[in-house]
This record gives sequence, structure tokens and C-alpha cells, in this order.
Amino acid sequence: MIGLIVEHWPEIVVALVSVTVCAVVGGLMTEIGPWYEGLNFPRLRPPNWLFGPAWTTIFLLIAASGAVAWSHADPGQQTLMVILFAINFVLNVLWSPLFFKLHRPDWALYEIAPFWLSILALVILLFRIIPLAGWLILPYLVWVTFAGWLNWRVVVLNQPFVTRSFGVAPAAGKSSRSGRLS
Repeated sequence: MIGLIVEHWPEIVVALVSVTVCAVVGGLMTEIGPWYEGLNFPRLRPPNWLFGPAWTTIFLLIAASGAVAWSHADPGQQTLMVILFAINFVLNVLWSPLFFKLHRPDWALYEIAPFWLSILALVILLFRIIPLAGWLILPYLVWVTFAGWLNWRVVVLNQPFVTRSFGVAPAAGKSSRSGRLS
């Protein structure tokens, strides 16, 4: 095991640095504050403290899948991996400012579709290169599927968001929250 790590340390370092940058940038765009806490959420919403450990685990699995696949991929597959991971990381980071900074869960919901598809593309590619890498990244797809469902429920339970963006208040006598919790 140690010999394997020593032999593949460049891939491991690149993978860990890449996911760390993605996690830090995404984390800096995430603001849990009064606006977020004032939203109506579905009953299956995990507690806020769970998101940090869940994302940390997922990012470590992403790094491991990338490092494992890289060492088994041919040059064409490596190029495709870099492209797909880059697209995925951009989409991953983009979701947080849409949801948390702009207060637009509806826009984040639209963005989650290409984000999810980018993960699916990675899962398919990595399974083709080496099944272990595909299995390692599969929890990412499952987590983002669940996050997409949560995002959809937040949109349903709290629309319209057009009144919440850029500091514009809802029209008099109209509530922008449904009050339902399901």
C-alpha cells in the first residue's frame, strides 16, 4: 500500500489539491444565515452540521477515484478525465453562489441538471477505465441526486424567488413562502 502511494504520489497530490480548491471555493460561496434559515425545508433535510462531513467524504472519494483512474487510463482517457473533472468542478462551484449568494434556489435547480450530468459522465468514464474508480465516485452522484431533490423541494416550498433576489421585497399582501413542510 505504501509503495503504491509512493509510486503514484503526483496523481494523489493533484487530485487532493483539485478537490480542495473546489471545496474551499464552494464553501466560501455558502452562507448559512437568516435568509437560508428562514426558508421552508422538507422533512428529510439533513441537519446543517452533516453537510461538512458529507462533502469532505465525497471530495476524498472523488480524489481517490481520479487518482486510481489516472494510473489505469490511456492518454486519451486522461485528457477526457481532465476535461470532465474541470467541467464538473466549475458546475459544482457555480451552484453555491446561485443558491446562497443570489438567493435563487430556482436558478440553482436549473444548474443542478448539467452538474448532475457531468457527474454521470465521470461515473461512466471511470467505470470504463477501472470499476474501482467508478464505485469510488458513485456516492457523489447519489449525494447530488439527493441534493437536487432537496433543492427542488425548497423551490416548491418557497416560491416565487423572483421577489427574493437583489433585495426586492415581495408585493404588499403577498407571501413568498408557502408555509408547507413536506
